[in-house]
Amino acid sequence: MPKKPSLPDNTLAKNRKAYHDYEILDTFEAGIRLSGPEVKSLREYRCNLKGSFVQIWKDEAYAENIHISQYKHAPDPSYNPTKRRKLLLHKKEIDKLSAKINEKGTAVIPLEIYLKGSLIKIKIGTCRGRKLYDKRAVLKRKDQEIEIARGLSKKY
Repeated sequence: MPKKPSLPDNTLAKNRKAYHDYEILDTFEAGIRLSGPEVKSLREYRCNLKGSFVQIWKDEAYAENIHISQYKHAPDPSYNPTKRRKLLLHKKEIDKLSAKINEKGTAVIPLEIYLKGSLIKIKIGTCRGRKLYDKRAVLKRKDQEIEIARGLSKKY
């Protein structure tokens, strides 16, 4: 059994870079179509969301560039770890995502892959890019909150 990364219990992969580089405006929960060996590989935490995005094609949502490593006990010479994977969403949700993608300056990005019961779900977010000074301000605010929390815990 591989070593579990420092993530919450049900989270299989998290796109930390997206939380840093983008301001998340709205989030959606979607199912994802996977093969059996991909599910087993995900349960071993062998997934990377960095650089992935969501695209609407022929009224269907697809996740691009999600890297799911090949399952070691199911070798397949033709396996592509970054293939396009279909997202399972309602028509209204796809229409909302399509409208957000067409807006200037916004993108739809996978944020997390997690377990919900026995199902694997993906959390996608409509995002707007942050400027460098915005990133610095967010980091400064987080540092201040940590310092305040430390100060409160020492007094009591």
